Amino acid sequence: MTKLILVRIACPSRRVAEDIADAALEGRVAACANLEGPVTSSYRWKGVIEQSFEFILWLKAPEANWSKLEKLAREHHPYDVPAIVAMPLSHVSEAYGAWAAENTEA
Repeated sequence: MTKLILVRIACPSRRVAEDIADAALEGRVAACANLEGPVTSSYRWKGVIEQSFEFILWLKAPEANWSKLEKLAREHHPYDVPAIVAMPLSHVSEAYGAWAAENTEA
């Protein structure tokens, strides 16, 4: 079975998140996208504590597609240093894993 990752990307707007999701799905580098938000984010930027509203994009993808997803997200993301992180999925149902593999190109 294909090893899957869950990619989390903090986006400044719903539109940015939707653009990344659409590109990832159209390019078959991710099988599924979920969008949450807005959420409140707090972070230090250039020495100052900032707070903003962001949208969280979750992508499920083959682990082999991490580099493609990171590149794609950076191309569509306006931040200088976007938060793009991935977590391995330790357990995935057999049917979902098969579906994800069928709908992506690793």
